[in-house]
Amino acid sequence: MSEPTAAQLSGYLRGDGRKGIRNLVVVAYLVECAHHVAREITAAFRHQPVHLVGFPGCFPNDYAEKVMRQLTTHPNVGAVLLVSLGCESFDKQGLEELVHASGRPVHTLTIQQTGGTRSTIAQGEQWVRLALEAIADTPRVPMGVHELVIGTVCGGSDGTSGITANPAVGRAFDALIERGATCIFEETGELVGCERHMQQRAATPELGQEIARCVAKAARYYTVLGHGSFAPGNADGGLTTQEEKSLGAYAKSGASVIQGILKPGDLAPTGGLYLLDMVPDGEVRFGFPNISDNAEIVELISCGAHLTLFTTGRGSVVGSAISPVIKVCANPDTYERLADDMDVNAGRILRAEATLDEVGEKIFDLVLRVARGEPSQSEGLGHQEFILTYKSFTAKGPACLPIRIPIQPQTA
Repeated sequence: MSEPTAAQLSGYLRGDGRKGIRNLVVVAYLVECAHHVAREITAAFRHQPVHLVGFPGCFPNDYAEKVMRQLTTHPNVGAVLLVSLGCESFDKQGLEELVHASGRPVHTLTIQQTGGTRSTIAQGEQWVRLALEAIADTPRVPMGVHELVIGTVCGGSDGTSGITANPAVGRAFDALIERGATCIFEETGELVGCERHMQQRAATPELGQEIARCVAKAARYYTVLGHGSFAPGNADGGLTTQEEKSLGAYAKSGASVIQGILKPGDLAPTGGLYLLDMVPDGEVRFGFPNISDNAEIVELISCGAHLTLFTTGRGSVVGSAISPVIKVCANPDTYERLADDMDVNAGRILRAEATLDEVGEKIFDLVLRVARGEPSQSEGLGHQEFILTYKSFTAKGPACLPIRIPIQPQTA
């Protein structure tokens, strides 16, 4: 694969030293009662870098607050407008102080104190206009591939997913990791049966045991709820068993050593490959661990993902707020029907028009192009889906993040 130099990438330097590949204003509602006002503010800036995120509940828990803290200080975010009703329990003052301390412009509007819907929308639009002007001259600095964080998720899987798109993403992951990047795969509920394979790839035996516990927790979670991750749509698409789906999903991780386990909102301490544990800890209480693919994408972004590689066989048209989504289509027939929504046609492998390595290189190259500013298909279409719900997690143990020497980026 082509060997980019640091000068071929550039990023927006943030106060914590991380670099963003986008420079967005985020409008964040802190309760569902403020959602409409925040959405109307954002709607005034269609086709501009203004994205809507938020949390719907009156009573946020540690998970929701942690994710919102990480999203509003994500390296792709340049400024933040918080929209509050006024009587919700979200710690808006603490969140504003955190964003301010990160060096970003931030402002809070409280609807109960700013004259209601129309007045708050008008004030919000005015502030966003000023924020866009303020961050327009944010300097870009050289950025290396080793500073990228890339996530991956699959959705609408079918019988082609584990043959084409998923292993091709695995090839791209391996190439990115060779150059020091951080890559994150997840969906522990869709990795049931693959724990032994992951144990063998773990950086330490202790980490291997923790991976096995994560998958066992996911299996228990689904068992208690009486469902699995194998959906009717998967069967309609030609998948036959949970094991087949798990092995296909596992292929996205590539062949690199697994360096650690993250939970939503955790940042990887070094480059390399990480497993994101997205199934809640403790007593089963929150229903489906992730109610849609976009909930998983949000968790990847909360772990610092600059962009997400989304593989699909049957087809999906979603994107995300904050970080671009790159669609890798596994099925050539699906690609032909949904070409405007897809970035890479991995189905060419089935038709002997390309090899896994060739499609993996195409994905790798596209990651770099999107990192330079080229919009992905979903990004260009204006997709900014976002979902944040309730979960509960306990802190990681020391075995989850083994101390090691950071991967050194290759030199040209």
